Amino acid sequence: MVSMKKPARSLPKGFRHLAVIMDGNGRWATRRGLPRVAGHRAGAEAVRRLVRRSARIGIPYLTLYALSTENLERPRAELRGLMEMLRQYLANELPEFLRRGIRLRIIGDLSQLPADLQARLQEALLKTAAGRRLTLCIALAYGGREEIVRAARKFRAKKVRPGEAAFARGLDTAGIPDPDLLIRTGGELRLSNFLLWQTAYTELYFTRVLWPDFRGRHLCQALKAFARRERRFGRVPVPAAPRS
Repeated sequence: MVSMKKPARSLPKGFRHLAVIMDGNGRWATRRGLPRVAGHRAGAEAVRRLVRRSARIGIPYLTLYALSTENLERPRAELRGLMEMLRQYLANELPEFLRRGIRLRIIGDLSQLPADLQARLQEALLKTAAGRRLTLCIALAYGGREEIVRAARKFRAKKVRPGEAAFARGLDTAGIPDPDLLIRTGGELRLSNFLLWQTAYTELYFTRVLWPDFRGRHLCQALKAFARRERRFGRVPVPAAPRS
């Protein structure tokens, strides 16, 4: 049975969903004179650290941008290395997911991945389905525009015109709250086709830290910055009542 420890005080009140664009693996390797795949391996270690930290401090949902549709156009050798790393990651981390109560969820077009990897992912989804401590959502072969198009096609086939709430249930992230905070590492200042619908009112945090160097202190800095922001969701703030 998983021990449900009280969340750390560093987690802002009401915080439910953290999304991360993990950028900088290639540059991290290049600066060290290493092949790009070495940067991806170091990036996988950073994923492991963040997942453990998120579970420990009580973040209910964590979504990671692991492989975009555009990434699939990278050189074949690099893609083979990435796919092998995904296989190794599943094999190494699945026991810990089960032990820590982590539920795995995948968003994206898995049909673009190798058949054996698709099968391993489906197996991991089934085995971790009972996890309640943290939902780890990994975006693979994912593109935000394509996700919206797929959802629109579902409703077109049903010949219905959905409202916003119904349309959201047609997205890959159905049942998951929109991100409260999105962190992008590596210094770039863009969303790169990630969760375009879901981040309409998400707070954005950009850091120059390359993903393999991302540590717990960087997460704490991002959460503290988030806690200082006033989230109005397009509404005018309600003035505090005068004291008598």
